[in-house]
Amino acid sequence: MAFLQFLVGDQNKKEINRLEKIVVEINALESETEKCSNPELKKETQKLKDEIAEFQKTHQLPLGSLAELDKTEVKRIQKKEQEILNQILPKAAALVREAAKRTIKQRHFDVQLIGGIVLHTGKVAEMKTGEGKTLAATMPLFLNALAGHGAHLVTVNDFLAKRDAQWMGPIYHLLGLSVACIQHEKSYLFELTSDKVEFGEEFNLKACTRREAYAADITYGTNNEFGFDYLRDNMVSNMSQCVQRELYFGIVDEVDSILIDEARTPLIISAPAEESTELYQRFARFVPSLNKETDYSVDEKMQSVMLTDEGMKKTERFLGVKNLYQEGGVMLVHHLEEALKAHVLFKKDKDYVVKEGEIVIVDQFTGRLMPGRRYSEGLHQAIEAKENVEIKRESVTLATISFQNYFRMYGKLAGMTGTAKTEEEEFFKIYGLEVIVVPANKPMVRADLADRIYRTEEGKFQAVVEEIRQRHEKGQPVLVGTIAIEKSEVLSQMLRREGVKHNVLNAKFHEKEAKIIAQAGRVGAVTVATNMAGRGVDIILGGSPAEPAEQKKVCKAGGLHVLGTERHEARRIDNQLRGRSGRQGDPGSSQFYVSMEDDLMRIFGGDRIKRIMEVLKVPEDQPVENKLISRSLESSQKRVEGYNFDLRKHLVEYDDVMNKHRETIYRLRKKILTHQDLRSEILEIVVEYFRRLAQMHGAGNKEVWNLEEIVKNLKAVLGVNYSDDVEKHLLKLETEAQIEDYLVKLAGIIFEEKEKSLTPEVMRQVEKAIYLRTIDALWIEHLTNMEELREGIGLRGIGQRDPLVEYKREAYNMFEGLLADIETNAINMIFRTEVEAAPQNLSERPARQMTMSGASETAAAGTFSGYNQESMMEKEAATRSETVVKSEKVGRNDPCPCNSGKKYKKCHGRFA
Repeated sequence: MAFLQFLVGDQNKKEINRLEKIVVEINALESETEKCSNPELKKETQKLKDEIAEFQKTHQLPLGSLAELDKTEVKRIQKKEQEILNQILPKAAALVREAAKRTIKQRHFDVQLIGGIVLHTGKVAEMKTGEGKTLAATMPLFLNALAGHGAHLVTVNDFLAKRDAQWMGPIYHLLGLSVACIQHEKSYLFELTSDKVEFGEEFNLKACTRREAYAADITYGTNNEFGFDYLRDNMVSNMSQCVQRELYFGIVDEVDSILIDEARTPLIISAPAEESTELYQRFARFVPSLNKETDYSVDEKMQSVMLTDEGMKKTERFLGVKNLYQEGGVMLVHHLEEALKAHVLFKKDKDYVVKEGEIVIVDQFTGRLMPGRRYSEGLHQAIEAKENVEIKRESVTLATISFQNYFRMYGKLAGMTGTAKTEEEEFFKIYGLEVIVVPANKPMVRADLADRIYRTEEGKFQAVVEEIRQRHEKGQPVLVGTIAIEKSEVLSQMLRREGVKHNVLNAKFHEKEAKIIAQAGRVGAVTVATNMAGRGVDIILGGSPAEPAEQKKVCKAGGLHVLGTERHEARRIDNQLRGRSGRQGDPGSSQFYVSMEDDLMRIFGGDRIKRIMEVLKVPEDQPVENKLISRSLESSQKRVEGYNFDLRKHLVEYDDVMNKHRETIYRLRKKILTHQDLRSEILEIVVEYFRRLAQMHGAGNKEVWNLEEIVKNLKAVLGVNYSDDVEKHLLKLETEAQIEDYLVKLAGIIFEEKEKSLTPEVMRQVEKAIYLRTIDALWIEHLTNMEELREGIGLRGIGQRDPLVEYKREAYNMFEGLLADIETNAINMIFRTEVEAAPQNLSERPARQMTMSGASETAAAGTFSGYNQESMMEKEAATRSETVVKSEKVGRNDPCPCNSGKKYKKCHGRFA
């Protein structure tokens, strides 16, 4: 590596040299900008906006929202707009620097401008702790927001999101841009009462809807909130409920934490899959009394079972209803059909076995058992009822996405952190992000002492406590880093026994801890924290710049001493802990205490070294400084880093498959929501279904035609619209082409008749509502099936087959089946739907309690109902259509009014 660097030169240094030339241009504009009044600064901002708008117009680029475009098109537009943004960068940076001087009384250092340019170019800026990343981000946020598409700043917790928006907000306000903050519970717009902006004046917090927060020029928020809002936007039934704008430009603060540490934890919105076990049992007892041919017919080629008129009458007598569809609803029909399938099509010891009280599916190709896999849409429960075993309830995933795939959707993504260089390979391979190390404003003078290595953990902690006590007595502040809350509590107990006053932080209460850790630089302060606690908060020597006497005392005592009680498996985390000391040229020191019983050493060869220390009779509390052990420790960290990188890379390879499915479905949903007239699309689906029916049963010679199955399928789809004349006409046809031609024409005729019976306006609403609900119901089922496939695919490796290749192959087939099922189910419901006047639009769906899980505790739970209520604030004056699917008050276990074939809580009621 060193030889290669010698040949090509230091690329990082070359890039810094290039950016320094741009900084010279920015500095040359400072004196001119200083002469502008506050109103003139706003005018200068408007001039830049006008320049960008003229460029967009000249190059035929969209003005304003890009929300309806896919990510590829957004990236294309952004790449073109980068030309004009690069041209105006020096002027924009000069304006931001001047606004910062007047409002928050801070002037961007040259290195902060370099960091800002790195972020603007869509790269990761490594800036050491205390170098002012928050201020550095203001320039690229301002510059990219001028294009009119919005810019996002993503942080690790709510406290930092709110603090940074409120802290940097006056800069944007003075320049005429709006700023907002997304919180887990609320959203805020930050406003000042006048154009007179003075240091120390706080923003007024104005509660707003999420849609208003995203409409601001610059929006601050956490990775979880941004991700969940994206998922929820793709679950709405009306575009007015969407809150996010296009993902145009985003800066991820603490980018290593979000894009690497949390990359393996996906965001998931789920809901309980509540099932009525009584209904499954009831139908399991009933269906054996039905007779084949008289009560139902079986189409083995299409793997379907259909009730005859006699079977329907028998079912209605059993249930005590006059009309199963109208009184019992499609929910009962769905239960009946699943019970019938379980009884007729699925055979014990062929399709499944009963093992230890559970139904285990048999792979039809290999004959192997597939434990953990379940049939979908209630079929598995129907089989459980048939075999009289426990009927299990499950939770269902409504939507999910990994952070890796969410952030890769941004047209331009950038990141900043104090520790990125050790992970530059992963940043580039997964996200296409280069890492640029930005030089510090002042030389680093922190003393990084050699590790102290002990034989036992107990001996190590005794030495740690003694070291803390000594430094505390001489007035030196000490920040103690642990890798687990449990270890921090053990150390806290030992310090209490020694009478050392201290604070303990464990990364749970962000705002409180940020205030405590900010004071960790006071004289004699001792702060015990997990390595990640208070991340993003600077520790100022003496506690405040306003206390020079206290600062002097701390500097004299040696500055902040960082004491790590254990090496983390990633060098980056150790460097992050060290970086708490030595900010902006301050004095300080750092040292790690390691024992042979620490997990990292124990797992990666520490036992051998420990035995040597025991043979040499090294006392427990006597440290050893050995280059061999230190190299072994670093080698262990590198191996763990490589292993974890492979895991994350493996995860994204699988998730990329699911991501293509997600993008296709979400694009289809958006098309349905944004198009008022879906007539041509729906008619095309109807025609294609009838064409497939002809090809399935009308292929080959006339002698092998199965016209009876065609008729049965037509009756099943068309219901009351079916005519006996169709059957008579089919018997007169002579060729396969004639059958196909006839069914295609029939599809058009039936569709037009349905349209006339409902009126075209109502038909359009019915099409949109049913198509959307069909997609949602089957997509949720697909998520479950894909999850189960992913869990079991690793076993393919035993048969010398690449699990990833197998996963891609099976996933492709499953997704093709999903798209076909969506079309088939949609037309089936459209032809069977009856409507009447009602006071709510078809597309409006009730809200449903949902659970959201992710990498952070801020995403532990939430309600979709609250989210809808917030969106409804914007629609109070909107007029609603007067047409919906016929329904009374719908109970959780009642049939869904949309005639989807499912109970209310599994279809329309998924969001109730």
